[in-house]
Amino acid sequence: MIGLTERIEPVTQDRHILRLDGADELLSRVGSRLGVSAWHEVAQRDIDVFADATGDHQWIHVDPHLAAAGSFGTTIAHGLYTLSRGPSLNNEIVEIVGFSAALNYGFEKVRFPAPLPVSSRFRMAADLLSAAAVPGGIQIVIRQTFERDGELKPVCVADAVSRWLF
Repeated sequence: MIGLTERIEPVTQDRHILRLDGADELLSRVGSRLGVSAWHEVAQRDIDVFADATGDHQWIHVDPHLAAAGSFGTTIAHGLYTLSRGPSLNNEIVEIVGFSAALNYGFEKVRFPAPLPVSSRFRMAADLLSAAAVPGGIQIVIRQTFERDGELKPVCVADAVSRWLF
């Protein structure tokens, strides 16, 4: 498993989406890295749209002039913006098939160890921490580690819980 001070391994040009079919394949991957997403850039427009959607218009996120004089020298993305990118980035990494439905069940732990400044590039690594049978399906926990390009400390680490129903 990747720790808070380890870098995500480089993505190769032949990166592909891992396809896992059914509970047995999920169980066989527990404790392993599923993959790493492509790099994405966070733009001020992304931050502003997220602020509008959530009603969180704190100046550190949406006011470039005030933020330039603040602690980070620029605006930063909301921590929850970063976390909300998890499902789309996970879809770049792994495709899970053989189930009738998938449900977001929540998070066991979420941390934002470092900021994600505007115009930064970020990506996500997915590690399968656990998979266990539950009535009607299987519950999995994927550690989502969001890395900012050029920085050692991740911007978000979250243990996402989902249920996959037969």
